[in-house]
Amino acid sequence: MTSNTVDEIDDGYQRGLSARTVQMIALGGAIGTGLFYGAGGAIEDAGPALILAYLVAGLAIFVVMRALGELLIYRPVAGSISEYAHEFLGRYLGFTNGWTYWAVWTTTCMAEITVAGKYVNYWFPSIPVWVTALVVLIALFAANLISVKVFGEAEFWFSMIKVAAIIAMIGIGTLVLLPIAGIGPETGPSLTNLYNDGGFFATGFGSALLSLQIVVFAYVGVELVGVTAGEAANPKVTLRKAINTLPFRIGLFYVGALVVILSVRGWREFSDGNSPFVEVFGYIGIPGAAGIVNFILLTAALSSCNSGIYSTGRMLRSLSQRGEAPEKLSVMSSRQVPIGGIVLSAGVMVIGVIVNIISPDRAFAYITSVSTVGIIFVWSSILISHMVYRSRVAAGTVEASDYRLPWAPVSTVIALAFFAMVVVLLFFSDSGRIAVVVGAIWFAGVTVGYVISTRRGARTAA
Repeated sequence: MTSNTVDEIDDGYQRGLSARTVQMIALGGAIGTGLFYGAGGAIEDAGPALILAYLVAGLAIFVVMRALGELLIYRPVAGSISEYAHEFLGRYLGFTNGWTYWAVWTTTCMAEITVAGKYVNYWFPSIPVWVTALVVLIALFAANLISVKVFGEAEFWFSMIKVAAIIAMIGIGTLVLLPIAGIGPETGPSLTNLYNDGGFFATGFGSALLSLQIVVFAYVGVELVGVTAGEAANPKVTLRKAINTLPFRIGLFYVGALVVILSVRGWREFSDGNSPFVEVFGYIGIPGAAGIVNFILLTAALSSCNSGIYSTGRMLRSLSQRGEAPEKLSVMSSRQVPIGGIVLSAGVMVIGVIVNIISPDRAFAYITSVSTVGIIFVWSSILISHMVYRSRVAAGTVEASDYRLPWAPVSTVIALAFFAMVVVLLFFSDSGRIAVVVGAIWFAGVTVGYVISTRRGARTAA
């Protein structure tokens, strides 16, 4: 792809996102519902072995992020995730990748507004979840119509709140585990909780494997750093810094938080539908802590969905500029935000409100399963695009990046094998099987859309 095409794709955006903002947007998108809310059910199913599941999945995500980082330094461009698939894997996979990534974040936002409703129920149990979901969606839709710089600053502070919450939880939980601190229950909290009630694999190795579905969903959002490429100031420097720090921070927050949570309170005390963060702070007995944490978790859900609306609008504009989505989706507002894409995305997210009306008890499980299938496809396309890129570098047809994925292609193949295993595991749960079926229908629909788009483009060219 020529530089002229890159400039055309980036046309209309402001490069107003600083390095700290880009880091927090990516971190904010990744640390949300999957950890704060979904971990409760995952702990119930997998026990302490969930820690290992997060660690293993985190290693695969590290490979994805470094592969994406190498491609971003090679060519930072708006809609990069779809653009690389288009350049290295062909137009069909570029088309499929872009629309699938849009669907991933659309369904992820549905999950976030679902959980926002459940958090509000903590204080106001009489308010239906779907009412809160609708109000939240309208508010975030309005917020995304502001300038990117204001959005970036708002997202930075939203993310800071939840990062501070995790750090506080780890810090207070550590003090509870120290006898000299005198905080929390005198008996109960102990590192032995990680293995003294049925062992580390308390529910069986198979259950630990099956937990990878929700674990993978929890990492959705790390790739948001690629979406910001078109609006990041000094992108080759900014994106490198963001990617360098992201894997370590996420590993600390996910693995560190779970170690503390499962040490302070035994794994049997957690269950699906309840946030382990709220449960632990309530158990420790700090006055008002559970309510405060619940507010922070609500902020986390809003932050993650806010990032999702941001990314879907940008992806639809990128697709539109390539002629793979309706032309109106490339329209920019006077505030230089892709208003066409944002309006369509928010409109489709109303489905999440409807799902909560029809099946409020199972809404979160169904929606997260669909997101898992889509994000595995997107992450895998990043890895395969990277492999093709490396082959072209070796052939001397494209410029080499100075930010390289370690141990490639071995690390790439291992990560791809891991994602393939997660897809197979989906067949062993009800929500997973539904996700596979919905995923198959989705990809069939995207294929039909591609054929129609290609034929329409051919008629226009003629």
